Amino acid sequence: MKTAYFVAPREICIVEEPAPRAPAPGEVLVRIDRLGVCGSDIHYYLEGRIGDQVLNYPASLGHECAGTIVATGSGVNFLSPGTLVAIDPAISCGRCDQCRRGRAHTCRHLRFLGAPGEAPGAAAEYRLLPAENCYPIPSNLSLEEAVLAEPLSVAFHAVRLGAITPGMKVAVIGCGPIGLCVAAVLRLAGTAAIYASELLDYRRELALRFGCHRALDPQTEDIAAQILAEEPFGLDVVFECSGDPAVIDLAQLLLTPGGTLVIVGITPQPSVNFNIHRMRRSELTFRNVRRQVGCMEQALSALSLGLVPGRLLITHVLPFANINEAFELVAAHERGVVKAIVDLTV
Repeated sequence: MKTAYFVAPREICIVEEPAPRAPAPGEVLVRIDRLGVCGSDIHYYLEGRIGDQVLNYPASLGHECAGTIVATGSGVNFLSPGTLVAIDPAISCGRCDQCRRGRAHTCRHLRFLGAPGEAPGAAAEYRLLPAENCYPIPSNLSLEEAVLAEPLSVAFHAVRLGAITPGMKVAVIGCGPIGLCVAAVLRLAGTAAIYASELLDYRRELALRFGCHRALDPQTEDIAAQILAEEPFGLDVVFECSGDPAVIDLAQLLLTPGGTLVIVGITPQPSVNFNIHRMRRSELTFRNVRRQVGCMEQALSALSLGLVPGRLLITHVLPFANINEAFELVAAHERGVVKAIVDLTV
C-alpha cells in the first residue's frame, strides 16, 4: 500500500509498504479515501514539531480522514464491509483515570493518528483502527464533507468549554477552518453578536456567511477600538483560533469582567505572555482546548442537516500524488484555500 511520510521540512514522500494484517477483535480495517490538511499538520510540515512533540524523520502524518470499512474483527457488530465512515483520530485506552472521568481526549495513554511516537498517520491507503473510532457517514454527505466532522467536533467542544448561552456577545480571532467552524457553532448556540478578526479578505467574506455579523481586518483596523465602540461593556467570550500568541493580549482587552478566553489555536512557541494583572482585576478565565471529546456524532449530524455549510470550507481536492502540493497550498494560504483535501483513491 502507498503511505506518505514527512522526510524533511516541507518535504513529503510516498512509499510502498506491506498492507496491514487482518483486524483483531474490536478492530476494523479501513481504506482511507480522503485526508484533510489541518493547521496542526502544517506546524509539523514547516517546523517539524508542535511544542515538545518533535518529529523523527521519516514521520507518518495526517489525522482528519474518512474512508470505507474493508474488514471487521470479531465482536464488531455495528459496522460491516462497505460502510463509509468518518474517523475520530484519538485512540484512548478506556481504562485510565482520565478515560474513567469522561476525558478520553486527555487519556494518559492516548494514541493520536500522525502524532510523534503515537499512532501511524492517516496518510496511507489502509489503516487498522478500533471500531469505536469509526462513525457511519449519513447518506447525504460526501467523503470530503465527512472529513470535516473532526475539525467541526473540535468547534463543538470549544463552544461547550466557553459555556455559551443564548444572547452572549463573542469574538472569533482567526477564520481558518477551525475558526469558521467555531463561528458556525456559535450561531447555532444563539449568540447575539459574533465579531471576527481575520487577515485574509476572502476568509472575512466567508466568516459573514458562517454567521459573523462583523468581520474586521487586523492589518487596517484597530480591532479592540472597533469592537469596544459597539460593545462598550466588552464581550462575554473570545475564541482564539489563529495560533498567534500576540492575540491573547487583544482578547483580554475585549473581554468583559468575568469573561472567558477559549484558546483553540496552536502556537509554534512553547510559552506565551499575558497580562496577569488585567486577568486578575477582571477575574478572567482562560480555557485551553485539547481536540474534542464526544462530539463526532453531533458534528456529522450538523453537517448532514445543513446546519453548518461544510461545502463552503472545501476549496481544493488533490490526488494522493500531489499531497506535497496540498500541504504547501495550505502553508502559504495560496489560491483562496480554506480546506484542502487529498483524495487517496486517485
